[in-house]
Amino acid sequence: MSLNLTAAGLADQKAWEAAGYALPSYDREAMITRTKESPCWVHFGAGNIFRAFQANTAQELLNNGTFDRGVIVAEGFDTEIIRDMYQPHDNLSILVTLKADGSVEKTVVGSIAESLAADTADSPDFARLKEIFTKDSLQMATFTITEKGYSLKNGAGELLPSVAADFAAGPSSVTSYMGKVASLLYERFLAGEKPFAMVSTDNCSHNGEKLSLALTAYASAWEENKLVQPGFLSYLQNPEKVSFPWTMIDKITPRPDGSIEKILEENGLADAQSIVTSRHTYVAPFVNAEECQYLVVEDHFPNGRPPMEKSGWIFTDRETVNKTERMKVCTCLNPLHTALAVFGCLLDYELISEEMKNPVLKKLVERIGYIEGLPVVTDPGILSPKQFIDEVLNIRIPNPFMPDTPQRIATDTSQKLSIRFGETIKSYLASPELSLSDLQAIPAVFAGWLRYLMGVDDNGDAFDLRKYPADAENNSFIIHDFCTFVTINFWRRNFAAKRGLCCLLQRKTKGSEKIFLREWKTPLSEPGICGIINALIFAAALEWFQPRWLGMAAEESAVKPVILCAAGGFWFWEKSSKA
Repeated sequence: MSLNLTAAGLADQKAWEAAGYALPSYDREAMITRTKESPCWVHFGAGNIFRAFQANTAQELLNNGTFDRGVIVAEGFDTEIIRDMYQPHDNLSILVTLKADGSVEKTVVGSIAESLAADTADSPDFARLKEIFTKDSLQMATFTITEKGYSLKNGAGELLPSVAADFAAGPSSVTSYMGKVASLLYERFLAGEKPFAMVSTDNCSHNGEKLSLALTAYASAWEENKLVQPGFLSYLQNPEKVSFPWTMIDKITPRPDGSIEKILEENGLADAQSIVTSRHTYVAPFVNAEECQYLVVEDHFPNGRPPMEKSGWIFTDRETVNKTERMKVCTCLNPLHTALAVFGCLLDYELISEEMKNPVLKKLVERIGYIEGLPVVTDPGILSPKQFIDEVLNIRIPNPFMPDTPQRIATDTSQKLSIRFGETIKSYLASPELSLSDLQAIPAVFAGWLRYLMGVDDNGDAFDLRKYPADAENNSFIIHDFCTFVTINFWRRNFAAKRGLCCLLQRKTKGSEKIFLREWKTPLSEPGICGIINALIFAAALEWFQPRWLGMAAEESAVKPVILCAAGGFWFWEKSSKA
């Protein structure tokens, strides 16, 4: 029997249940009517993380009877998602939860009441969003639009063309994502300065602040150009009117996987195929995701909020949110993922979970987490850092049913290293009880990253770097980006860090300190700087990535990648010095 993911198709409940699907236990049509009449929650960003997390939160509240309305989703970047996936399936989706014990849990999520294109070119949809934003019942908007969605400037510090045009045109004619959101907030301002919470749930530090700064920039420009009524900027800057809570989100939601698609097709699901939009968004009628998830939220909602704590959201103060974010990003999760991603690409792994079967790589991330990270971890008090790492290393990453790849996680690594590892290094520098010489695994990751930038795997075969770092046009761009990271985040910001990193890298490289301290001020465009940095880091890694700190015999460790790291580093040194 064929299972059709539509409102009409769900009428055959017995067929769905027989195939192992959990269905909405509420009156979906009544929910849709109530939500449209008295909307409470709008979400921007219709991608996979929303369907796996926020939409499922609404589903759980509806199922347990603690709330009677669903969520309205708006997409302002890739509206093909709405047209080609949401609307053909009547805003229904399937959440496939991949558990570490090998079981698969299938849930039909029906909590989305409306799906709209946040696009001024789509006049009916944008007019509907304006109407929603004037409602007294509206309490909050949440966001999963990635950190780039809040950016108003390019790498040179110049306003993006769409942003500059919106600043000049005003709220009636907007094309940028943040411009559209600011325009909707202006409608709420005109309707009587109604209170509201703007809640970024994107995976970036101080996300609420990023959202606030972006939107107030529009309000400021519009007031300066006399394109809005006076008071709009003050409205956005008054936390009792409009709040911007900080959050910490943690949930791994890979792209739709072909093996999951096959399982669903074997269950009888019709039209289970994934699509890739013209803007390179991967989307399917289903979302595959891990079971573990966390969302820690600053509890500041001027117009109230749904009882999301009944679905596992943790509400606390801003400082605790910030501490939880630092714990995850700087110590307990993201550095471990980054380390595995880099070496996974070099060693031709296709799944992160498979890397945990390699005793050397397992020891590497255990050392980063338990030995080098925990002594300086930020303890938020609401989650145990040790237990968090335990869960990451023993349940989450080894989960063989999570189709997550090192190649995906390696994306934009040059932009991640300063946060993933820089805070730990600075903490060691600031501590009188700790020594930089105790950091052995972290330098190895730096060396591995630079070895990765050569675009050659451990077998000597070339691979295309452009497939991995999304912002990389070529090797030299990535190398320059990394050198910029080193210069800005370690040396120029902190003299002690400069001296400490020099000592960290020096080791047995004769005369390296003198060269290092002389060359760090050299403009990045000058030949030789890249090679010197490479050589120093690779030399350090060659000494430190040794079987002894892994607790293994030499024959068990297989340190071939590190030898290649060193060779590659000095090759870069020679090449760049002769340029």
